[in-house]
Amino acid sequence: MSKSTGLGLTEQPQTLGDASVWTVIRAEAVELAAREPILQQLLAAQVTDTAGNDEIIARVLAARLAVAQVETGDLFDLILSTLDGDIMRKVEVDLIAVRERDPACTTFLHALLNLKGFHALQTHRIAHALWVSGRPEIASWLANLVSLVFGPDIHPAARIGASIMLDHGSGIVIGETAVIEDEVSILQNVTLGGTGKETGDRHPKIRHGVMIGAGAKILGNIEIGAFSKVAAGSVVLKPVPEHCTVAGVPATLVRVHRADEIPAETMDQNI
Repeated sequence: MSKSTGLGLTEQPQTLGDASVWTVIRAEAVELAAREPILQQLLAAQVTDTAGNDEIIARVLAARLAVAQVETGDLFDLILSTLDGDIMRKVEVDLIAVRERDPACTTFLHALLNLKGFHALQTHRIAHALWVSGRPEIASWLANLVSLVFGPDIHPAARIGASIMLDHGSGIVIGETAVIEDEVSILQNVTLGGTGKETGDRHPKIRHGVMIGAGAKILGNIEIGAFSKVAAGSVVLKPVPEHCTVAGVPATLVRVHRADEIPAETMDQNI
């Protein structure tokens, strides 16, 4: 299990040793290309022949999003020009989060190339950067493209921290004024939405270490307290305290956790 540093970063798991995530990814790509020759050209173009780590994530995302009537090279240039040190730091800890929390993910390369929840999240980071830099039209276009290609519908203004896992990604909706802090896990078909036609700050605030189960709906400007868990299929209409589990329709408190329990990392679906 990783440990939070308190700075939005997660300590690297022991399996990395002295290598960085990107060094491991390049080695995994070389090994995979040797085993699966049909993937050699793809892996060379997107991983092994790239000039830098930011170019890897830019090429991967541009290739996945290229269904739009926009040149892949133009998408690549937009993504690469928007990537900065803060986004790249979040990309790395998101890769670590997925590798640690998803038992179906056996390598960093698998997360990088194949997991649409990861792709959607990283493209959102690009869209959000464009949004806050005063480019709302291109940010909204990119957010819509994410929804069409990957499934999650994330407003580009939504603020999302580091060490996040969008497991599967399908059907996730995250509203404009939603806030997701560090080290959060969200499963498929989760909605962080409003309650009607109200304007202003109207979406949930998900605090550090929370896990939100599949199909849960959290509605309104309410807070889900740090290190809490929302059970699958629940509808949450009221604030949730720290260190507890809520479940049901409407959701009610069913359990108080130990102080050292981190639901986002344990991924325990039991109530």
